[in-house]
Amino acid sequence: MSDLSLIAQDELWMIHALTLADKAESIGEVPVGAVIVLDNQIIGEGYNRSIIDNDPCGHAEIMAIQSAAQHIDNYRILDATIYVTLEPCAMCAGAIVHARIKRAVFGASDHKTGCAGSILNLLQHDKLNHQVEVQRGVKAEECSSKISAFFKGRRAQIKALKQANKAVQEE
Repeated sequence: MSDLSLIAQDELWMIHALTLADKAESIGEVPVGAVIVLDNQIIGEGYNRSIIDNDPCGHAEIMAIQSAAQHIDNYRILDATIYVTLEPCAMCAGAIVHARIKRAVFGASDHKTGCAGSILNLLQHDKLNHQVEVQRGVKAEECSSKISAFFKGRRAQIKALKQANKAVQEE
């Protein structure tokens, strides 16, 4: 596959991951989406569900990996690519390595918890038994804007609640 067609394919699947991030946001979750593709077919997808499920492991990547493993009836997801709107954290990077996913493509970097190069690079750590090919920054602006807008809105909600509570207390 040529580099140009790979770039186009990465962008196409990242757009799908962004629609999954929208689903997460619609239920009050941090808007992160993930899709796993094998032979140009979706075999798994997911979006953040940590808050709604009270599950600290309810990240988009974990949901997608579980979905893909069930779909192919194997815990090893060989030769597949995971597309995720936000750089994977340590837990998700570890799951990607354990699943033996071939490529990880992400949009927005995460300079607080990102483990695909921002604070650590678990996906390509030479001491681990599997290294993942990494493509960073696909649709980065769209992915980053979605996360930023969500947290800006969340901060505004918290500020409004504090002001309302203060007004009630002053009455």
